[in-house]
Amino acid sequence: MHQEANQGEVIQLCQQLIQAQSLSGQEKEVIDRLAAFFSSKGIEHLTVDGYGSLMARIPGKRPGPTLLFDGHVDTVPVPDPQAWTRPPFEGQIDQGRLYGRGASDMKGAVSAMAVAAAHFLQETEGDFAGTLIIAGVVQEEVFEGVAARSISEACQPDLVIIGEATELNLNIGQRGRAEIKLETFGVPAHSANPKKGVNAVYLMTDVIKEMAKIKPPQDPYLGPGILELTDIKSSPYPGASVVPSHCLVTYDRRLLPEETEVSVMEALCQALENVDLPDPRASLQASFALGKETCYTGQVMEAQRFFPGWRFDQDQWFVTQAREGLQQAGFSTPLSHYNFCTNGSHYAGEAGIPTLGFGPSLESLAHTIDEYIEIEQLLKAKEGYQAIREVFLK
Repeated sequence: MHQEANQGEVIQLCQQLIQAQSLSGQEKEVIDRLAAFFSSKGIEHLTVDGYGSLMARIPGKRPGPTLLFDGHVDTVPVPDPQAWTRPPFEGQIDQGRLYGRGASDMKGAVSAMAVAAAHFLQETEGDFAGTLIIAGVVQEEVFEGVAARSISEACQPDLVIIGEATELNLNIGQRGRAEIKLETFGVPAHSANPKKGVNAVYLMTDVIKEMAKIKPPQDPYLGPGILELTDIKSSPYPGASVVPSHCLVTYDRRLLPEETEVSVMEALCQALENVDLPDPRASLQASFALGKETCYTGQVMEAQRFFPGWRFDQDQWFVTQAREGLQQAGFSTPLSHYNFCTNGSHYAGEAGIPTLGFGPSLESLAHTIDEYIEIEQLLKAKEGYQAIREVFLK
């Protein structure tokens, strides 16, 4: 009966979080609902930082490590709710699946983390070694790892568990992501007399050819780095009778561990050196994109869009211990990695904190129409988080 009550709590909390629409920068309602759940379970140490992320802290009675469970609460938009066969913000259940925006990415995992934490406190009555922290993180969908910087500074974790979907496998790495801007500058002229100017778009075509020659490094575990053109814009636009004097292209660069801002930019600059400028008035420029987002608290978040990759060896102590704990709880725990970027870009990639990924559902369900989570996966995730806590907070 006690187990059935816990299972019902996970499902109910997930539904409540889905019903609180929470686009990036609009997460206040979902944070309030999560905080209310923790308060109802006697978890008193609740903190909301300047960006609006919630940290629920459960201190043990004995000294030990600080274990942080990270789950973002923001979601991508639903451009066309009519395209869904079930309402995206109701949390409907049908044939063993719970539907809604954020079900897999990643309100299901956050719900499982929160209920498992409450259960852990109830069972141990605080008699454990260390500190348990559950973080409901904002702005991850637009700024992977940036809000996490504030959390790790406040919590100083010894180990981080990322709850992004792994299908209940144990992930030990991910590729990172950089957004790169390449710009060409020409000279405007009337399109009836183009030789008087320098067409920035023609110059950019030469740049793109050189970019195609760059071969990003390979990782035996994570696969190849990626450099992919994602958009191109000319200026002025519309360019009626005007030779464009500016062109901007954006590249998505998927990063491997050990790649840095310097190493990535060096490769780009070497390629640009091979571009012949048709006129001394023309020029080129490469930079990482800068992002700026306003949080629901009113605080502005600004950062360069460079989020490192990371990977840990499978023989690391924390990988071994997590696997053993999960296996004792009945999980098979094959090791894998994320194909997308997570808040681990900060914890592991920037700060070097031991970090693992473990979460319910499939990566492929994130951001989709009719997003759902299998209830079986949701409930097993709660058991998995409980097993991980028992291993590290003895």
